[in-house]
Amino acid sequence: MTVRDHMTTKVFTLRLDKKVLAAKEIMDWAHVRHVPVLDEQGKLAGMVSHRDVLHASLASLAERVADVERRRHLFTLSIENLMRKPVTTIAPGAQVQEAARLMRELKIGCLPVVEEGKLVGIITEHDLLGIVEKM
Repeated sequence: MTVRDHMTTKVFTLRLDKKVLAAKEIMDWAHVRHVPVLDEQGKLAGMVSHRDVLHASLASLAERVADVERRRHLFTLSIENLMRKPVTTIAPGAQVQEAARLMRELKIGCLPVVEEGKLVGIITEHDLLGIVEKM
């Protein structure tokens, strides 16, 4: 079983020039927990997780800041300052067992799938659980 057979190909992405609020809104709207960040050339530059956005939100709650203030804080915070980099990736032809091993070893919830330098998909814990469910 290869990553290509189980990855998600319709991936929501963000550009480096976006703010954290954009990541939060995409995650809430699309019900995703990971958003790859692309540079000006469309190459993978970093990754933002729901947990990263939550931490940024909690930082603004130190004194029970109103929701409006929290949103304002997230609107000013740059994705580039929040994203995790470098990003561990996997090739579409890799075995799903390798993806699972990497995610467990690195304690991460997903791997961007990259082919010839281009983001072609993402494989997540959810995708791997789907494989187990079908066994």
